[in-house]
Amino acid sequence: MANTVASKTSDSKSRRPGSITVTVVDSGAMGGALTDAYVGLYQLDHSSALTPATFEASRWHPGGRERHAIGRTGGDGRLTFTNLTPGHYVVMYEHYAPDAAGTGLATYAHCVKVGPGCAEAVCFDLPLKATLTDYFTPADPAGCAQTSVGNCMHVSIGFAGDNTAALQPHVTLHSPRGSTLVTGDPYSFTLPLRRPGLQTVAMSLQYARLPGLTGAGAGMMPSPGITANPNVVAVGGAAGVGVGAAAGAALTGFPSSSAASYLLSREIDVAPKEPLPIVGNVNVSMTRTETEPTADLRLWAAIRASTEAMSFVNYLRFMDQLFCKHDNSVMPKAEKDVYTALLHKRFLPFTDTDAYRVMKAATEAFVIVNCGVFTGDGDINSDPILADLPGYLDRRDLPKPGPELYREDVDGIKMLPYMAIIRRKLPDIAFNQGMHHHQGIGADLCDGFVQEKLSNPCLLELIWSYWHEEGMQVQTMNTITRRFQNVRGARSPDPLANLEVNPLRPLNNLIWGYIQDEQHRLTVARRNYEYDHHYGLRLDGRAVQNFRPADTRSKFIEGFHHLLRLCTVFYRQDDDTTVKADAFGVLNALKELHLIISQGAHSQFGDLPPTARIEMLMQQWLLARPEFRDFLP
Repeated sequence: MANTVASKTSDSKSRRPGSITVTVVDSGAMGGALTDAYVGLYQLDHSSALTPATFEASRWHPGGRERHAIGRTGGDGRLTFTNLTPGHYVVMYEHYAPDAAGTGLATYAHCVKVGPGCAEAVCFDLPLKATLTDYFTPADPAGCAQTSVGNCMHVSIGFAGDNTAALQPHVTLHSPRGSTLVTGDPYSFTLPLRRPGLQTVAMSLQYARLPGLTGAGAGMMPSPGITANPNVVAVGGAAGVGVGAAAGAALTGFPSSSAASYLLSREIDVAPKEPLPIVGNVNVSMTRTETEPTADLRLWAAIRASTEAMSFVNYLRFMDQLFCKHDNSVMPKAEKDVYTALLHKRFLPFTDTDAYRVMKAATEAFVIVNCGVFTGDGDINSDPILADLPGYLDRRDLPKPGPELYREDVDGIKMLPYMAIIRRKLPDIAFNQGMHHHQGIGADLCDGFVQEKLSNPCLLELIWSYWHEEGMQVQTMNTITRRFQNVRGARSPDPLANLEVNPLRPLNNLIWGYIQDEQHRLTVARRNYEYDHHYGLRLDGRAVQNFRPADTRSKFIEGFHHLLRLCTVFYRQDDDTTVKADAFGVLNALKELHLIISQGAHSQFGDLPPTARIEMLMQQWLLARPEFRDFLP
């Protein structure tokens, strides 16, 4: 009986569970602990030849072995496996780590014998050798040495293997909030100091987990009922069964990141910023806040650039380069190429009209090149038309425009948003390239959209021609050409009858061609019908009698005057630099006016405005010649 009791007592002692406490620390001078580090536990078979004396970590690999348990270290770098059956175990650190020399990677594992009721300890003393170097730069170079608000803290983190390709991709730095990483150095950052007092600057090195250890069959979870503290893992259940049946389940209570954290910190005392002494008179000014750039900035900059490019000053410079040999400036290549192509296509069935033909082809080339979509490369300083654009934007606290982000891509063709809407609503109509200038034929003989018309439409408003016609420009030129033909005016007395036309002799050939080509120009009646169709505006006089329009815009004048009134209110508010003027009223009025104008953009809209612009630019150039100054009193 006594022997039986002794045997039962001996068996009970031999089955008492043991435990293993694992600690993961840095062997370097800082000696910090690694938190949230995965540590795997493998139980060796009784038949295994591995013992603590024969175990070599460099040759150890779990292979097909099933992990017995897994856990993550706590804030002190410790993890405890409890309720272990006596036997031999291998404890493995499951993250990237450098070898002792810091030139490569190494595997860190320990073989431990757990005796009945024994508590074993394992320490992973990793050669991480982390270092933290910092210095401060004052906001004022002449400031004192004490760190104060406004200074910048520069921190550089070093560790074993930080410059090796083997370890560097697997270690990342989590810098403090508000800091900025240094370009080209992933382990350095700059932190501005914004508040005074004693404060701790905390950061961490994140060591990635080894691959092949996170899949099904390897991701064990702590035993149910012990998950409230993930740093104490009870391996055996009530019946002494391990947690292998829970393989692949989520790690309840563990952080979502799989990296091990090496926490680093520096405690600094930041002094308040030295108050600025106020003496004498102090001038105070208020300015409006800087304007935030919007996506359409490039679009309206292009509209303004196209408007400036079509100015008469620019046209006069172009014509002087063509006709005046003493002008040493270089003609723009785009205008020169189009002019050369048109010169071989525009012929007149009249004798002795070559000079006029050159003027007409040059004017058409100028309008074709400058009336379309602005396609600059962003280098606005190289364009003489856009030379003042940086100053214009700077006065309004706006950045320089970048690439043409406003243009939309439709079937591989860049076009304006409005043109893109038209194309998408007519998907069954094909594109055709049209005839190029060098082919010698100007007609488009195919059905479909002409690609050039969609990608680079001629953006001209006919109202420019209307105001010049109301300014009597066309009537003035017609009166002079009648006098040139020795025709007396209908009204008496004729103011030009007593003027000598001899000063116009140098322009004889140009005026002769202009008169001969009259049958090919727009009549005042055609322009008048289009003025009414676009804007509801019409000319008055004997040349436009019996006016019978089919369609007219009745709301343009009202919408235009409403926009002008809101603009005066806006600019009055905008003149006060202490407030932000409300521009939404102007925006809505502008959208309404654009809608009214777009309703008249049909039929002759694509061709009549540029044709009228070409004809009136030629009239302006002729009237601006010095010969007319001598002819008119």
